[in-house]
Amino acid sequence: MNRILSSTHLLSRRAPVLLTDHIPLLHSLRSSIPFSSLPSSVGRVGTSTQFPDEYPGQIYAFNWCLNGDGVTPTKKSAFRIVKPLDLQVAGLKKPKSNPLVVTTSSQNSIPEAGSESLPFESFDSTSLRVKEYLSLSDHLYCPEGDVPKTRIGCRVISNSAALAPDLLAYLERAPRKEPPVSLPVTVYVYEGDVDNEFSGYAIEVVELDEGDGDIERTVGSVVVSAKNPDIATVVRGIELCAEGIKADEDERAAGGEESE
Repeated sequence: MNRILSSTHLLSRRAPVLLTDHIPLLHSLRSSIPFSSLPSSVGRVGTSTQFPDEYPGQIYAFNWCLNGDGVTPTKKSAFRIVKPLDLQVAGLKKPKSNPLVVTTSSQNSIPEAGSESLPFESFDSTSLRVKEYLSLSDHLYCPEGDVPKTRIGCRVISNSAALAPDLLAYLERAPRKEPPVSLPVTVYVYEGDVDNEFSGYAIEVVELDEGDGDIERTVGSVVVSAKNPDIATVVRGIELCAEGIKADEDERAAGGEESE
């Protein structure tokens, strides 16, 4: 199995961009509106927040997390989906079956980046293009949970309203982390007209700064782009990533025991 050793912090989050040039204008506008002119039905509840224009689909902390995953929700409509109720908030239908068991076979083969059938260059270029398509999509649906029978976290970033509910039902429910962070497996699924349909996955070894120095971690990514993405192909990519991550973890654990 091929591996990519990277020195970049794949799981990092971007800092917000502050529009400081507009602060004087905002202050002047606020001061020009007397509170006495507001209707009596309007009152302050709780304390003011730094981001008053957040709403379902436009949550800054989650948007920054998606930025770290390589996708920027330009249409301000990205839904984090961790439980069935989140499907309703996103305007999606519930899956027909929950939990959903997806059976994969050899017909759902998906190549690994670095293999003879999928050079690294092809995977990287297609991955960037798919992320651009997703960034420009009207809506993003992002189911997340654990890969079944593991404790390996997985996030799907997709514009497919049809596929998202089933992928949530496939993943095992995991505790919701706040603020959101990038997960070991990230899946990019674009549904739409494309010149060439694509599916592939990659496993990377990255270095994370966890306070006590850099620590190696293995992460995986799956990229699928098609007019009608097949859930079995997506799931097969998730399974292969989880297998690669677990194999590396077991190898590191065995190496640690030998060094002791």
